[in-house]
Amino acid sequence: MKKSLLTLVRLFMGLFLYAVGIVFTINASLGLSPWDVFHQGVSKLTDITMGQASIIVGLLIVILDWVLGEKVGLGTIFNMLFIGIFMDLLMLNHLLPIFNNIIARVIMMFLGMFIIGIASYFYISAGLGSGPRDGLMVSLTKKTGKSVRFIRNFIEFTVLVVGYFLGGTVGFGTLIMVIGGGYFVQFAFKIFKFDVRKVQHRFIDDYVKIIKNKLAYKKKDSSVS
Repeated sequence: MKKSLLTLVRLFMGLFLYAVGIVFTINASLGLSPWDVFHQGVSKLTDITMGQASIIVGLLIVILDWVLGEKVGLGTIFNMLFIGIFMDLLMLNHLLPIFNNIIARVIMMFLGMFIIGIASYFYISAGLGSGPRDGLMVSLTKKTGKSVRFIRNFIEFTVLVVGYFLGGTVGFGTLIMVIGGGYFVQFAFKIFKFDVRKVQHRFIDDYVKIIKNKLAYKKKDSSVS
């Protein structure tokens, strides 16, 4: 029980920090990451918050991941739901600063990218499943046989273009985040000496199997007695 609680704390720390990092890059006003350009475009089109747009898009991607055969974990569901909730909590209550000075804004953007890297370590190391968008990348890679880099670039280019035409904000910061996002995640992993290949995720299917085995054991035990 203690181990499970610590795992959830690690997961939610990662999700909250991820939202903080995203809001930092939004408040920097130098252009958004491709997915956030899309979320902002959906937000403007439907007159909902960016957090709500993130949740709705995430839900659709989770469903698509499942249809494509990708396993879904509790971390996947919580990622889909709580990053959007935390984003709205931070943005609607103006809990993070907004600067007019260009140097401060650039620093804020890079700090946001670094925080996202740290957040990625926490939520991935919890071992409760990947985020919906990462799951989509993995499932499409398996289905098409293309490289991860090609699939990731294709997905990000697609959502960036669609998000831009929906009214999302694109700037030189967008290019920086596309190029540098992976490096910040890798840097965070090096800080914590974290090897993502060694993580053994537990998916919802695994919990279902455990419950079924326990029920079967209880039934067998009761029949013997």
